Amino acid sequence: MVHSVNLNVLERGNTVQKFKVISALGLGLLFACATQAQMQFDDVDITDTPLRGSVHMLQGMGGNIGVSAGKDGILIIDDQFEPLAEKISAALDELGSGGPRYIINTHYHGDHTGGNAHFHTHKGSTIFAHENVRIRLASDDSVDEAALPVVTYEDGIKLHFNGETLHVMHLPSAHTDGDSVVWFEQSNILHTGDLLFNGLFPFIDLSAGGSVSGYIESVKSLLEKVDENTMIISGHGPIANKKQYESNLAMIEETYAYVQAQKAAGKSLDAVIQEGLDEKWKDWSWSFISEEKWISTLYQ
Repeated sequence: MVHSVNLNVLERGNTVQKFKVISALGLGLLFACATQAQMQFDDVDITDTPLRGSVHMLQGMGGNIGVSAGKDGILIIDDQFEPLAEKISAALDELGSGGPRYIINTHYHGDHTGGNAHFHTHKGSTIFAHENVRIRLASDDSVDEAALPVVTYEDGIKLHFNGETLHVMHLPSAHTDGDSVVWFEQSNILHTGDLLFNGLFPFIDLSAGGSVSGYIESVKSLLEKVDENTMIISGHGPIANKKQYESNLAMIEETYAYVQAQKAAGKSLDAVIQEGLDEKWKDWSWSFISEEKWISTLYQ
């Protein structure tokens, strides 16, 4: 069931190469030591890209942030890492307010939810997410209770804010088991969370309920909902359109079919990794998801 809530009542080229670096740094920090991480955070700038209507995209380190800024205040989709929260607030100040009234988490990974506790504690932000996001965050002893979503849903929720209708939709067993995407109806903008790593091999978290087949089916369902005029905010990578999203899906389907065929023929994972993928996929590899890691995901 998709619920409806009125928030006023509720109170590929050089560009892709650049984003490979940004995304690699962002996700890589999940496994970096605190000192190195802080040094990298200190050098991060938060940049704002106005899109359509009240919608903006903020980029720094971690997942791309969607923003609705207008007469009703600020709503953000994801909030990157906690050490960046003050910088994100400063960027939001330029759009009207450093304190988002509402936050939507597209999934539970720390490069998308790290700012939750800060914004909830210091700005009074209300956090929305799929119920599995709360479950996974709550099961991690290192996560502050203030980071937990306070409004959760099963299938989706509809929000009304800044003259937009935001359709928040859950996609099962894709990147994780708690993925949501957000479609701004009036502006025709889709925020995919990590259901799109534009021009990059995606990270599919098999340990958190994600699956390659589920990822493929989820992307197919989203492609049916968008058109040639839809602007697509990827979880990582530059803004995309429908044709580019289709190209990303084609890469996943073709490489998945190839690896599974090799597996069915009796080849071991090591053998498939040694043989590698077709040369045409070389540029999709990046430091966090190398060709070897992508083959491992496809094989499993």
